[in-house]
Amino acid sequence: LYEALAGHGVLAVEMETAALYTIAAQFGARALTILTVSDVISTAEHMPAVDRERSFAQMAEIALDTVVDTG
Repeated sequence: LYEALAGHGVLAVEMETAALYTIAAQFGARALTILTVSDVISTAEHMPAVDRERSFAQMAEIALDTVVDTG
């Protein structure tokens, strides 16, 4: 699968953002996605659960700070 996607220039896979942006566009709302990379498909590398939890918590803090600053 990775080779087929890479052949089209795809570097990452993420499913929820497409739905979020589609719904936001339908209702004229603003939407933002902040993502972190936890797995590298091409090398089968993955982030240990503890590191993933820590990085996701940091991502959430950044997102909340951004919302507050731009509120």
